[in-house]
Formats: sequence, structure tokens, C-alpha cells
Amino acid sequence: MAKQSSIEKNKRRERLVKRFAGKRAKLKETANNMSLPPEERFAARLKLAELPRNSAPVRIRNRCELTGRSRGNYRKLKMCRIKLRELAAHGLIPGMVKSSW
Repeated sequence: MAKQSSIEKNKRRERLVKRFAGKRAKLKETANNMSLPPEERFAARLKLAELPRNSAPVRIRNRCELTGRSRGNYRKLKMCRIKLRELAAHGLIPGMVKSSW
């Protein structure tokens, strides 16, 4: 089980990303628009830099929904490899069977 503080920090980042998504997208569009004058694009970059760092989607860590483990996650299932194996062994994941040969 991961530290509760790490899990909460990641949740806080997710909320920030959601809150600033529109503003960040608008500023990025302005900053990357080559038809605008360089001064206006630079001003947009400065505004973008003033936003909280944790509002960037890159800073969100993929974590296991059950344990909060940050490594060995399957994106599709939002679960770490350990819990995936446990649940599969108990037959709780539809369509997944333990291989044997």
C-alpha cells in the first residue's frame, strides 16, 4: 500500500488539471499560433508559466485504484500487476484465466 499522502497529492493534481484545463489549452493555442506576432505569443508563454505547475497533465502519476501503487500499472484496467494477478487467480476478472502449459 502506498503512502496516503502520495495518493492524496496525486488526487489534488488531478483536480488542478481539471480546473485549469480550459485556460491552459487556450494559452497553449495562442502560444503556438504562428500567425500571431511574437510579442503576443511570448506573453501567452509567460501567462502559461504563471499557472501552478501541478495543473499540467504531465505531472499526474498513474496509480493502482486498489492499492495506490505507482509502478507496474496496466492503464486499461487501472490496476497494478500484483492486484491483477490476485483477482485473476480468484476468477474475479471476466475473461482472464491463468495460463498453464
